[in-house]
Amino acid sequence: MENLNKIKATATRAAKRAGEQLLKEFFKFDRSKIELKSKFEILTKCDLISERIILNEIKKAFPTHAILSEESGSNSIKSEYLWIIDPIDGSTNFSFHNPLWSISIGLAKDNQLICGLVYVPILKELYWAEKNKGAFCNGKKIKVSNLTDGNAVHTFCHGGTKGDIKTALAYYKKQKLDKLDCRQLGSAAIELARIWDIAAGVLLVREAGGQVTDFSGKPWQLEFSDTIFKNNETSSRKDILASNCLVHDEILKVIKKI
Repeated sequence: MENLNKIKATATRAAKRAGEQLLKEFFKFDRSKIELKSKFEILTKCDLISERIILNEIKKAFPTHAILSEESGSNSIKSEYLWIIDPIDGSTNFSFHNPLWSISIGLAKDNQLICGLVYVPILKELYWAEKNKGAFCNGKKIKVSNLTDGNAVHTFCHGGTKGDIKTALAYYKKQKLDKLDCRQLGSAAIELARIWDIAAGVLLVREAGGQVTDFSGKPWQLEFSDTIFKNNETSSRKDILASNCLVHDEILKVIKKI
């Protein structure tokens, strides 16, 4: 096992250096300079700047580790360790000067998440989790809420495909009709879509005492196909539900009615 203190120091340094640079760009960002990756996704020069800073830090500290990053894909190195990076989770928010965006860095060993970091530069909040060691915000241990009421505020996101959007809208409609509150924040790492968005967040929720499953109730796991490093995508766009455990079954019942 690699030195976890070194891993944490590297991820923290990478996120903070990237965050410092992104904050310089944030308020002066020109939305006319964006590039469309797809109908639902944008790419900005800031995504690339952040990614370059993070990749440089990780490659310098762990040159033999594999890396999967949202913008540049994989470095094609075969390793039991895989870093999963989203240099700006919430690029659309960033481009509209909405402060709800973050940097997400996760590390898996043999397809099992062992460390996760989510950094929210605007708020100077750094979330960190290690497998079996808990979750922390700026060094202070955090736990999921103890709310048992279905009226607890919760968020949702979707992967961007037509099917994803239809399901998300049906869920939102159902929640509103049942008078349950629901939000979409625009940053999956903050609200917990794709692997680089949620790898760190999944571990954070679990280590804070929460539960993460697919929509059938099975524990959510990393799943990669042989083509992941060629196509820059996961083997399947899996459904995901994260909760404090206490309301998990209630929300699953709502989802299954859609």
